Amino acid sequence: MEHGERQPTWTVRSGQDLGRAIADIRSRRGLTQQQVADKVGLTRGYLAKIETGRSVTLLDHLLRILRRLGATVTITLTKPDNGSA
Repeated sequence: MEHGERQPTWTVRSGQDLGRAIADIRSRRGLTQQQVADKVGLTRGYLAKIETGRSVTLLDHLLRILRRLGATVTITLTKPDNGSA
């Protein structure tokens, strides 16, 4: 992204929102599900379930806790560090 260009942001209200944000960020960085799964110690299949909202129960619970505490969860895409996802 060019300097001064607005960085994408995602407001996360559910596990599905978070999964979509992960998928979009991964795609924007040109990474495959397998590459990200390997970097974080997950199977590609489990990451796929997170990205498509099929395995988000824990995420939904955590986000509900944060909302009840008055928090807003926003993800902002930043330039990746050397080799990190």
